[in-house]
Amino acid sequence: MFDFVRKHTKIMMSLMFLLIIPAFVLVGINGFRSFTGGGETVAKVGSFSVKQEEWDAAHKNEVDRARSSQPTLDVKLLDSPQARYGTLERMVREHVLADAAADAHLSSTDARLARELQQNPTIASLRKADGSLDMERYRQLAASQGLTPEGFEARVRKDLALRQVESGIASSALASAAQASVALNAFFERREVQVANFQPAEYKSQVNPTEAEMDAFYQANQKMFQAPESATVEYVILDLDSVKKSITLNEEELKSYYDQNIGRLSGKEERRASHILINAPKDMSAADKAKAKEKATALLVQVRKAPDSFADVARKNSQDAGSAASGGDLDFFGRGAMVKPFEDAAFSMKKGDISDVVESDFGFHIIKLVDIKSPKQKTFEEVKPTIEADLRTQQAQRKYAEIAETFTNAVYEQSDNYKQIADKLKLEVKTASNVQRKPAADVKGVLASAKLLTAIFSPDSVEKKRNTEAVEVGANQMVSARITQYAPARVLPLNDVRNDVRERLVNSRAAELARKDGAAKLEAWKAQPDAAKLAAAVEVSRDKAQNFSAAVLDKVMHADASKLPVWLGVDLGNLGYTVVRVNKVMERSAATDAQAQQERSQYGQWIASAESQAYFELLKNRYKAQIKVSKPVPAANLLPVTE
Repeated sequence: MFDFVRKHTKIMMSLMFLLIIPAFVLVGINGFRSFTGGGETVAKVGSFSVKQEEWDAAHKNEVDRARSSQPTLDVKLLDSPQARYGTLERMVREHVLADAAADAHLSSTDARLARELQQNPTIASLRKADGSLDMERYRQLAASQGLTPEGFEARVRKDLALRQVESGIASSALASAAQASVALNAFFERREVQVANFQPAEYKSQVNPTEAEMDAFYQANQKMFQAPESATVEYVILDLDSVKKSITLNEEELKSYYDQNIGRLSGKEERRASHILINAPKDMSAADKAKAKEKATALLVQVRKAPDSFADVARKNSQDAGSAASGGDLDFFGRGAMVKPFEDAAFSMKKGDISDVVESDFGFHIIKLVDIKSPKQKTFEEVKPTIEADLRTQQAQRKYAEIAETFTNAVYEQSDNYKQIADKLKLEVKTASNVQRKPAADVKGVLASAKLLTAIFSPDSVEKKRNTEAVEVGANQMVSARITQYAPARVLPLNDVRNDVRERLVNSRAAELARKDGAAKLEAWKAQPDAAKLAAAVEVSRDKAQNFSAAVLDKVMHADASKLPVWLGVDLGNLGYTVVRVNKVMERSAATDAQAQQERSQYGQWIASAESQAYFELLKNRYKAQIKVSKPVPAANLLPVTE
């Protein structure tokens, strides 16, 4: 069969052409994409579908962009279900706004695009000294986002069109001063409250669970007592240090480098000078500056007549508080330590010379060069280790990109081991056990990378134990890993977690007792307020929470204060229960004029944001936008409040 194909290549190509081209005509490229899957549909906007793989890829791109713009960011924060759902919401929003922009025939002119690019601070940083754009760096910026310069500009043009959809609504939002004043005064009003906290810790001594109760709790809550999935992995790291090991340097290279850099390798020349300064800052008037220069010129004449009096003249006349007391002595300094006019003068003088009057941003200087410390020229043998380190680093940086491509291809092509690539590039194959999807706090290095761990625990890696792709985990650092042993998440035996079961059960029962006692006290104190045992009264407001939890403060500020006092019970779940009595409602503290203006501006932004969101909800309905996956609920201890 394959011999026939090889012998009749042209015939087969013609046949494929006849079969494939009509198929494209009939179903189009999108039709072929639908045949290839892409995962289940996670959202729809009209007839457009967002597939699982597109969602995964979009979230990965967002995480990568966040890492590149904020290298210190803990990317684990972006790996939560809530963060992933946020990416999907943004994808749906973009498609809805794109449909609205297309229906309204909104577009962006070349002039508007050019203005937007000129105002972009990132692109502004790519300009050369003459103001022209560094096209090579511009291409690199676009490539870092997986785009060509044309694709980058098309995306900016699209963003401008999308902005136009909502800008009309946002810019037309109005908030009068009276409206803002009423809303803000209500929002920032103060309330006097008293509380009683019922904390679970106070009820633990009342809980003594039996073995049967512990067993029942364990059976009903087995997810609490699972060992997470884990793996034993082997991995290889490609970084500058590993590239350096492959570099061989000969003696001629080292000596040539020595000859070209002997001045730098031996150290820098230093000079010791004294000076007399007459202050003349930039903002000094021209007349006063002329007087300062005249005084400096007179002192120059004086010290040139009697050079040995320089230190005494400096002590009496110099206006440099740091050096005048020591006769103007500035000790030894190298290039770059002084302002440029001073440095240029000092490094052009001979020992014992006294300069002309030198003007700098500080004023007028008279400089006396006291001494010159020339660096001792080091021998080749003395600096050979430094030269070797410098050359290895330079060559490794140039060679890294080439080797990175070899590394990337090899870990993919030889997907079941690292022996060949390790031998070829002189890399060490490392191993690690008990690697988990979410690393422990003490895990350091590449195995703490969320990006690498996502690749390690991907279905392909877990099921087929193949090498992961080459994952970039840092500057000039790539890693590939493969699972050699995998242990899925499993419920631990009761005997192994008995202490944990007991502690959780005791905490749960104690929290339940706290809630029951708090709710009972609430009803009793409502009936007999004089019997209430509450803490001293405090004033709270939304901008002065007095260490109250968000749940308590929210309910206090939302309580109907038409009839005072108001009693509230706040169920805090595992944190217990709080009884609150609202005694008084007071107007907010008076705001300063500047504060009031800032608040009105902020209120206007809130109104604009609310109206924009309302308009977007209308567009979602118009274009039949649906998210087909459930919105994740953040873990919380807060339960509803009873009144």
